[in-house]
Amino acid sequence: MNEKIKTYQQRARQVFIDYYERLHDIHTLGVTIFVLLLVLLSWSGVKTIDTNYGLQKQITQLQQQNQLQQLSNANLRLQNEYYDTDGYLDISARQIFGLAAPGETVLTVPENVALAHAANIPDAVQAQTAQTKAKQPAYQRHFQAWMDFFLHRQNTGD
Repeated sequence: MNEKIKTYQQRARQVFIDYYERLHDIHTLGVTIFVLLLVLLSWSGVKTIDTNYGLQKQITQLQQQNQLQQLSNANLRLQNEYYDTDGYLDISARQIFGLAAPGETVLTVPENVALAHAANIPDAVQAQTAQTKAKQPAYQRHFQAWMDFFLHRQNTGD
C-alpha cells in the first residue's frame, strides 16, 4: 500500500515538474503572449464597435429630430403663407370685427337661443370615464366608490 502511495506521489510530482518546465519553455511563453495580445485586441475591437454603435444611434436620433424640425418649419411657412392670403383676411374680418361683404346681411343669434336648440353632446372625458368604469370589475368599482366617499369626492353619476 505504501508503494502505491509513493509511486502515485512520484508520478504527481513528475507531472508537476513537467508542467512547470513547459511553462518556462519559450514556445509556451510565445503562445501565451500571442493569446493575451489576441484577447486585448479583440476587447479593444469590441469596445470600438460598441462606441460606434452608440454614436450611430445618436446620429440617427439627431437626424430624425432634424427632419421633424424641418417639417415643423415647412408647416409654419405654409401657415404664414395662408395668413397672407385674401381668404384669411376675409374670414378674420368676419369673425373678429363682424364685417360682411357688400350685399350680405349679418345675423347675430344670442348665445342662449343657440344653446337652447343645440344637441346635447356628452363630454368626451365623461364618456371615456363612463366607458372605463363599465369595463372595471365590480370589486374595483366598489373600492373606487368607497374612496370617493372617504375623500369627499363628488359622485360622478353612476
